[in-house]
Amino acid sequence: MLDVIARSQRGRVCEYRWDNKVVKTPCVLRTVTEKCNDDMYILVEDGKRSLIKGDSRIPLDVGLMTAESSDEVTAPVTMDGVCVVRLPFKGDIPEDIEMLVVANGFELRDDARKLVSTIISLRERVGCNVVILITGIMDASNLALLSYMGVDAFDDSVARVFGVNRTLSIPEGIIESDHDTTEENLRALKEECTKVQSFITGERLRELVDQRSFSSPVNVTILRLFDDEGFVYQEEECSTVGCRFSCNSVQALRRPDVLRYRRMIMERYRKPEHKRILLLLPCSAKKPYHISKTHKRFASAIHTAQHDTLVHEVIVTSPLGIVPRELDIFYPANSYDIPVTGEWKPEEKQFIRDMLSNLLEQGYDKVISHLGEDTELVRGLCDMEETVIGDNTSPASLTKLDETLRAAAKGMKGVDYPTDRTETIRSVLTFQFGEEIADVLMDDKTFGMGKFPYWKIMRDKVQLGMMTAERGMISLTLEGAELLAPTGHHVVEMTDFELKGNLFAVGVVKADPDIRIGDEAIVTLNGKVKAVGVAMMSGREMTELKRGIAVRIRHKTK
Repeated sequence: MLDVIARSQRGRVCEYRWDNKVVKTPCVLRTVTEKCNDDMYILVEDGKRSLIKGDSRIPLDVGLMTAESSDEVTAPVTMDGVCVVRLPFKGDIPEDIEMLVVANGFELRDDARKLVSTIISLRERVGCNVVILITGIMDASNLALLSYMGVDAFDDSVARVFGVNRTLSIPEGIIESDHDTTEENLRALKEECTKVQSFITGERLRELVDQRSFSSPVNVTILRLFDDEGFVYQEEECSTVGCRFSCNSVQALRRPDVLRYRRMIMERYRKPEHKRILLLLPCSAKKPYHISKTHKRFASAIHTAQHDTLVHEVIVTSPLGIVPRELDIFYPANSYDIPVTGEWKPEEKQFIRDMLSNLLEQGYDKVISHLGEDTELVRGLCDMEETVIGDNTSPASLTKLDETLRAAAKGMKGVDYPTDRTETIRSVLTFQFGEEIADVLMDDKTFGMGKFPYWKIMRDKVQLGMMTAERGMISLTLEGAELLAPTGHHVVEMTDFELKGNLFAVGVVKADPDIRIGDEAIVTLNGKVKAVGVAMMSGREMTELKRGIAVRIRHKTK
């Protein structure tokens, strides 16, 4: 039985239980030549390996010892809930297995493309409720990376081989030595495994992976390929909320949560229709931007009269590209850190220009840049007026910004603040849920109340939802869920029982596969809304896992 204790994208900490035994993953199984007291380990006798799992002994080397690169295709062998395969293989993998073991993973170490495709294929084939163990593949430098890709368990054979060959294997790479380094290598594995578990629990495994990838060209290649070819696979387990994280390398620009944001802006976001003046602003170290001293000074020059309802504030930044003001409380805009040196990588320049070009196509009458020197990033995309004199928060700059906005808005008919708020909420809903759901929630009787970022969505006198900085998105009420449920989006169907607290995975019949961890989730029974809350699993996990909270309930019907 598998309990997922913590997640960090595809990386996860699990407790795998059987009989009265338990193994915590990610884990490194010891390779021994005599029986030991570990709950699970690899036993080598007469040159043959067996997986010892409690009282079960599962042979790993059965029949012809084929290589992954051979033309010899083998069939899976299943025993005591464990399915053992040798690459390449064909045949059915039983649906009721608890563990999948790849007995000949060594060749994948130096074939980055094959490794990426194999791991993705195996996980998608067996689902979320199975522990994946790959032998002969892991050392201290790639333990974090392989865990991040979705592998749960490993053996220590590579570290032992390095040791007897007088090679020190540590997370930072391999170093030639003058003595047997086996014990040092095994100690490094143990320490690294503990770090990986800690980074997963802290939801920051990707940062550790970025650091460790520089240990070898192969690891860099694997991560690049995984980000490129494995984006869809990664994104499925990316939370829509998260903690503070750092983007300290070029590869970090391609992390899946950041890339998903950029794609959503390009494909889903629609600016408020009444916004006619685009104002480009720099980012700030403090997040969300609107609480920073810098942006409060900008606000003092922007919100000087009702012409401010015509102004669409958009922050230009890396790694996100552009962030409309109304989205600055959303993850990852509210959570990232990045080194600021004034130097922009070609990749950063390109996606900023692409995203801004896409936004400009939605139509503005005037474009004003308060980016200062960084206006160079976007220069040439359209006619724009620059307002920075020296420092962008200097009195001269703020005065010019105020004067320029007033001049740009002259002759334009603005909208009142309630209309501005309501139309901006529609843009937020479109970004969070999609245009179909925004249209369902925002009819001509719906309006917004409150002060940013605490906006309520009201229809007549009924509240449908509320945006808060703490939640980092819009949360639905039961009344809002009632409107959204018929669309099928974000819906989780439960079995017929009395829901007293949170909804656990065992009580899920089916779930919208587009649900991501952190999303709003609507719980229904026979088509009727029973509750609304926050998804603690992806839609796929809700239907495949048997344990754990699927939806943390916020409101439920009486």
